[in-house]
Amino acid sequence: MIHPDTELRFISPEVGFGVVATALIPKGTITWVFDSLDQIISPAALALMHPLQQAFLEKYCYRDHHGDYVLCGDHSRFVNHSFRSSCISTAYNCELAVRDIHPGEELTDDYGYLNLTEPFDCLPEPGSPRTQALPDDLLRFHADWDAQLLSAFTAFNGVAQPLLALLAPEQRREVLAVANGQRPMASILNCYYQEKAARPS
Repeated sequence: MIHPDTELRFISPEVGFGVVATALIPKGTITWVFDSLDQIISPAALALMHPLQQAFLEKYCYRDHHGDYVLCGDHSRFVNHSFRSSCISTAYNCELAVRDIHPGEELTDDYGYLNLTEPFDCLPEPGSPRTQALPDDLLRFHADWDAQLLSAFTAFNGVAQPLLALLAPEQRREVLAVANGQRPMASILNCYYQEKAARPS
């Protein structure tokens, strides 16, 4: 589930729709959690679906560290890509705002940490030399994303957390332990799905 202070808006003809903050979402806020509204679809189940369903899921799902497809049950499926994303995935089935997100500003993800099945062509962004999000970006950029998450966790206890109660109990305990300095943060690299090599024929 996406943060309650958001709504779906049309952004531009090039981008389409996106998720926009309707109030200030401070750095350190949980902006999304995996919950019971979200569906998990295995690759085997996807392969049995109609091509139109497959195309929809390939567009709107992300893949978890098991390689399963996750279809978000609310408008979080419309969160757009940015190489300077305002939110970053954690190893705890949630995302954090890594800077203040002001009213009218988009919530964005770097698709490079969502286990893409193929390269994703991106619009140019000032300050970034990247032109594509790639399936193995987690292997290259996890240290930078971890640094941003560690900084966000320092603000965690000082901001409202309306989504915290929706986290599964195990993840909630882990997130609170990290925020309280009782446990080191698990790297975002834990989110990476390693594609299995095809067997030689």
